[in-house]
Amino acid sequence: MTDLLQQIDYREAASAAEKDRIYQLRYEAYRREDAIEPSLSRRFSDSYDKLANCWNFGIHIDNELVAAIRFHVISKAHRMGPALDVFPDIVSPFIESGMTIVDPTRLVVSERASQDFPGLPYVTVRIACMASEYFNAQYCLATVRVEHMAFYKRIFGFETITEPRPYPTLKKPICLMTGDMDTIRDRVATRYPMFMSTFTERRLLFERQADSGLDNLGGTPPLVTSTERLAS
Repeated sequence: MTDLLQQIDYREAASAAEKDRIYQLRYEAYRREDAIEPSLSRRFSDSYDKLANCWNFGIHIDNELVAAIRFHVISKAHRMGPALDVFPDIVSPFIESGMTIVDPTRLVVSERASQDFPGLPYVTVRIACMASEYFNAQYCLATVRVEHMAFYKRIFGFETITEPRPYPTLKKPICLMTGDMDTIRDRVATRYPMFMSTFTERRLLFERQADSGLDNLGGTPPLVTSTERLAS
């Protein structure tokens, strides 16, 4: 995993062309699992991709897109995101109490690259871990199909708190899993050091212009986090 981290490049998709390539990769991945209906455009995107509190990241090796993930930062200031719409009875009380939630979705990996780099899902979901730290999120969510729940339970200790529900644009229902950052942060960083990051790395990935109102939605992070203590 450490070797793989040295090879990858995390990039937020800024241009229309970068986003289009991610949508194409998504389509290929979801169609392989028969999770969406065929489309003549061979692209998979939705209205959530256009929200101001949405981040779309591509993971590149040798300048080639090999994986992607998006996440929404949901808070009182930005009450928008797929988990909030599908699981309002669970997520709304979190937001009303003043919490910040990171809602990762659309984690996909290139079929060919996954054969050469089986650790790609781990370095991809690492984006959500870093975002949860940077935005001081109280919870990181996982909205996943039943067959993917074991991964989030084993690696992060996420808890399943709903039965499967229909999810927009997907053919298969999903469950909501939650990870309490205060509970899982140190345990995950100790068992899986690859998920550690520094504030500088997170700032370079997530900092946006101050007038966007989206930079550091969760407030100022601590000067030294648990993961940074371990990294040092």
